[in-house]
Amino acid sequence: MMAYCGLHCDGCPIQMATLETDLIRKQAMHEDIVRQCAMEYGIDIQLRDVTDCDGCTAETGRLFSGCRNCNIRNCARERGLDNCAHCSDYPCEKLDSIFGQEPDAKARLDSIHQALA
Repeated sequence: MMAYCGLHCDGCPIQMATLETDLIRKQAMHEDIVRQCAMEYGIDIQLRDVTDCDGCTAETGRLFSGCRNCNIRNCARERGLDNCAHCSDYPCEKLDSIFGQEPDAKARLDSIHQALA
């Protein structure tokens, strides 16, 4: 499962916590997510903000708060895209921060975009 921005949801700690059935382990994973968001992304979230998530392209309604407010996700959904590689404006400045933090996301989208050309 790939997000609009090219990130892979399968390795996402939030996705892994969503799939966890042991509630004690799930709570510990949520606490780790709060720390990771602060340390790696400079995002200050509270434990209550870490919700189950099925990925930003899913239609289940279960979506991490950071994904729900993502301007990349909102843009792609407004344009009806499978992902950003399908956009006529690809690449755009909205993707710069993701690409800077996650170069594999850029490589995935570049590959898709080139295949579409």
